[in-house]
Amino acid sequence: MSHFVLQIHYGDISAFRDHHRDCSGFTLRMTSKPQPFIAGIYLLMSVDTVILPGKKVTNADIACDYTSYPIYPFAFRTHTHHLGKVVSGYRIRDGKWSLIGRQSPQLPQAFYPANKEVNVKYGDTIAARCLFTGVGRTSKTYIGGTADDEMCNFYIMYYMDSKHAIPYMNCMESGSKELFQHIPAEANVPIAVSPGHMNSMMHMVHSTDHQENRLLLDTNRAEQVLDQDYHLEQVSAWPQSSLQLGQVSGLTLDSDSNLVIFHRGDHHWGADSFNSQARYQQRSIGPIQQSTILVVDPAKGNILKASGRDMFYLPHGITTDKKNNYWVTDVALHQVLKVSSDGRDRMLLALGEAFIPGSDNNHFCQPTDVAVDTETGNIFVSDGYCNARILKFSADGKYLSEWGAGSSDRRHIPFRIPHSLVFLPDRQEVCVADRENGRIQCFIAKTGEFVKEIKKEEFGGEVFALTYSPAGDGLIFAVNGESPYRSAPLRGFVIDYSTMDILDTFNPEKKEFKMPHDIVETSDGSVFVGDADSKSVFKFTTEKLHRSVKKAGIEVQELEEMETFVQTKVRPEHNMSKTAAIQEKQTVAQQPQPQEEKDEEKKSAAKPNKEWGVLPAIITTLLLIPLLVVISIGVFICWRKNNRCEVKTEPSSVGGILGKIRGKAVGSLNLGNFFASHKGYSRQGFDQLSTEGSDQERNDEDSSDSENEEYSALPPLQSSS
Repeated sequence: MSHFVLQIHYGDISAFRDHHRDCSGFTLRMTSKPQPFIAGIYLLMSVDTVILPGKKVTNADIACDYTSYPIYPFAFRTHTHHLGKVVSGYRIRDGKWSLIGRQSPQLPQAFYPANKEVNVKYGDTIAARCLFTGVGRTSKTYIGGTADDEMCNFYIMYYMDSKHAIPYMNCMESGSKELFQHIPAEANVPIAVSPGHMNSMMHMVHSTDHQENRLLLDTNRAEQVLDQDYHLEQVSAWPQSSLQLGQVSGLTLDSDSNLVIFHRGDHHWGADSFNSQARYQQRSIGPIQQSTILVVDPAKGNILKASGRDMFYLPHGITTDKKNNYWVTDVALHQVLKVSSDGRDRMLLALGEAFIPGSDNNHFCQPTDVAVDTETGNIFVSDGYCNARILKFSADGKYLSEWGAGSSDRRHIPFRIPHSLVFLPDRQEVCVADRENGRIQCFIAKTGEFVKEIKKEEFGGEVFALTYSPAGDGLIFAVNGESPYRSAPLRGFVIDYSTMDILDTFNPEKKEFKMPHDIVETSDGSVFVGDADSKSVFKFTTEKLHRSVKKAGIEVQELEEMETFVQTKVRPEHNMSKTAAIQEKQTVAQQPQPQEEKDEEKKSAAKPNKEWGVLPAIITTLLLIPLLVVISIGVFICWRKNNRCEVKTEPSSVGGILGKIRGKAVGSLNLGNFFASHKGYSRQGFDQLSTEGSDQERNDEDSSDSENEEYSALPPLQSSS
C-alpha cells in the first residue's frame, strides 16, 4: 500500500467562520504481531427509490441474506440528504428483528456505537429502512449524487476473525413487502433534531431550516439564483437623462442604497499622463473642476447629489463605510483618501504622500481600489499598477499588514495589477480582481491567508472588476477586459462563489462594452457597470426575463406586429388575396388601446389641423403632374413605334406601371413614412402607398443613424485605466 487518501466533505462550515483550522486526520499504528480480528464495512444502500412530490411518507427498504463468517458490529452510520427523517438497521434471526442502530441522518455525519449485543452469522438477514418525506417538493426525487437527489445508506462497522476477514461487503437488494410488514414501529417514527444540529448535515451546504431562513431574508435574489432561467438584461431606458460623465472609474452604493459614481470629468488617463517612474506629468492643469462624485437614483438615473470638485486628478476606486464616508483612490496622487459624503468635500483622512509613488508602508504606487470591513472598519487597499500587493489598515489609518498573490499549488504567480477589491461580510474574506492574470483570488481578511482562485477561459485573460452578493450561497459579479493575447467578448459574469461555476453572462443590447471598469449590485438584484472608455454607466436587471418567457402573451403579439410591418415592406403583388392576407394580419396584430388613448384620438380627429389638411393635397398634386406627363410620353412613344400600345391599369398596380417605365433610375418615395412622421397621422395603412422602388430596395429613411453612431471599434491596447 503506497499511500493513504483522506477525503473530508464539510456539510457545514460555520465552525470555520472565525478561521479555526481543521485538524482532522488519522493516526496509523503499526505492529509486526498478527491481530486476531480485522475490521470492515458493510453497506446497505437503496438504488431505485422514488420519492413522490407532496407525499408525506416514502420508505426505502433494503435487505439481504448473510452468507459469510460471523461479524460483530460495533458502530453504525446513517446517511441521506435533506428529505431523510430516520434510518434504521436490523439483524433478522428466526423472524426476530434486533436493532443494530437507528439515527436521524440530519445529525452530524459520524459513526455511532452499535448495539454490542447483536452479531450477524450465516443464515441471518440484514435489513435497513430509510424514511423520507416529499413534502415541499414539486417533482419526483430520485437516488443520485447531487444535493437535489437523495441517498439511503446504512453503514455497519464490524470486526471478524482475521482468518476469514472480508474488509468490505454490501447489499443493494430491495426488501420484500412481506418481510418489512414486521419491521419494528420505531423505524417509522422520525427523530426530532434541534436547529443547532441541523447545520451539520453532510452533502448539503445548508440544512432545510437554514435554507428557509435564508430564503425569508432574501427571497427574490435567492430564487433568482436557483432559477435556471436567471439572466440579466440591460435596462436601455436608464438613465432617463444624460449624466454628463467623464471616464467612469468607480461605482459603489451609499447607506441609502443609492448608486455612487466616481468619474474623471475632463481629465483623461493617456500615454503621457505618467513618466517611467510613475510620477504624474499633468499636475500643472490642476485638479478636476467638475463634481467627480455623483449620487444617483438607481431607479431613474437622476442626480441626487454632487460633490468632489477641485479634489482629485485621476480618480480610480471608491467604496463607502458604515458611516457613509467615501474611501477613494487617486492614481495620480498615489493616495487613498477618506472623504465626507455631506457635500462639503471634507478630507477626513489621507494615506500615502501626494504625487509621490513608493512601495513602503507609507506610500502607494497608483493604488486602484479600497474595501472596508463592515464590522471592524479595517480597510484593504489594492496597490496597484506599480506594486503587486494588498495592504490592510485600521479604520484610523494605522498600517497592519500586507500580502501578495496566493496559490493552491507550488506555482506562485505574483499579482499583475490587483485592480478591484470587495469585502465578503458573511465569509470575512477579501477578494481581488487580478486584472492582467485574468483571475479572482480570495483571502481571509484577518490573516491574509489564501482561500481560493477563480480563473475561467471565458474571462479571456483579464478581469477588471468584481463585487459580491450574499444571495443564495454567495455570488460574485465580475467584468472582464480586453486582452492583447486572447480574444473574448467583453461582458459581465455571475459566478457561484461555492462551486465557482458561471451562472450567467450579460452585456449591453445596443452599445457594446468598451472598457467595463467597475461593477456594483444593489439590494434588489440590479447590476450597474461603469465603462471608462464610453464614459457611461449601464444598468442590468432580471425584470425583462419574466416578460420574455411568457411566450403566449404580449411577446407573441409584439412579434406578430413586427411580422406585419415586415410584410408591408415587401413588393406589392397584383394578387389581391395576398393583400387581403396582409390586412388581416394587421388587424390581428393591433393591440387594444386604453380608453384614454382612444379618447385622445377622438379629440384629435374632431379638431383636425388646417395646415396639415392642405399639405397632403399639395404634395399629391405635385406628384400626379409628373406622373401623368411620364405616362403620356410613354403612351405616345409606343403609339409612334407600332401604332398600338396597351396599358393595364389594375386597381393596385400604380407602382407596377411606374416600375415598368422607370427602369433602374427611379428613386424611392414612401408616403407612409412622410405622413407617419407628423403628429395626428397613424402609420397603419400608409406603408402600402410606397412606390415600387421603396418596396424592393431598403429605404434609407427607414434606417436609423444610431446604428452607425453607436457602433465603435474595440479600443487600442492601453496599459492605463
